[in-house]
Amino acid sequence: MSEGTVILKLGGSVITFKDGFMEANPASLSRLASEIHEAGREKLVLVHGGGSFGHPLAFKYKLHEGFRDYGQLEGFSRVHLAMRKLNRIVVESILAQGLKAVGVQPSSCVITRSGRIERFETTPLEKMLELGITPVLYGDVVPDLERGFSILSGDQIASYLGIRLNAEWIILGTDVDGLYTGDPKRDPEAKLLEKVTLDGLKRIIDEIGESSTLDVTKGMYGKIMELIPAIEKGVKVLIVNAKERDRVLKALRSEKVRGTLILRS
Repeated sequence: MSEGTVILKLGGSVITFKDGFMEANPASLSRLASEIHEAGREKLVLVHGGGSFGHPLAFKYKLHEGFRDYGQLEGFSRVHLAMRKLNRIVVESILAQGLKAVGVQPSSCVITRSGRIERFETTPLEKMLELGITPVLYGDVVPDLERGFSILSGDQIASYLGIRLNAEWIILGTDVDGLYTGDPKRDPEAKLLEKVTLDGLKRIIDEIGESSTLDVTKGMYGKIMELIPAIEKGVKVLIVNAKERDRVLKALRSEKVRGTLILRS
């Protein structure tokens, strides 16, 4: 990778204990923050998922259905607060490594229409990058012009910013090594796909296993569907297992790493 802009998306299952409730994984966060620091990227945008902070509450209040009754407004507030808490933990982990990072609240700069980003004020992010600051965004509940509110996934944010900021790479840090011919958590015969073109991806996309845990953003299938627009624009995507030591470091340094590389052609 050259020193262009990189979007690093860390999944909620990597930075939280996803089977718990609002339980961060401090050891994982500390290690990842250290790898980000060691990589020394000058223009990096970090996006993280909600894990056990966002998804359980979003399901409880059925926020993925949009505004249906006033009881959901408490859920809107609670999910928003939970994600701000997680974002603070993530930012503090990065600051502890001596990096400059600022949490950015998506519900204050994004509005969606039927769940898709309609407007996104990115000027502050661009200025932060110019100054050498890492913006840290996250999946959030945001105002929606049609539904009242919608869940905006970190994957949609990463893909949108990949295009808007003309990023060279989107690195997706998940809890698996990459894309497989089947679900590696269920099928021991599933084989890792080391390199895939967009056409090849579209042929196999129906075979990608959906998450078996509580996830309102549709697991790996949802992640790949969100990334397709960025791939179509020429943004290179690399999926790595962020639970494995030094995988994110190697990806950020453009070193050979176990994972799946997705290219437009």
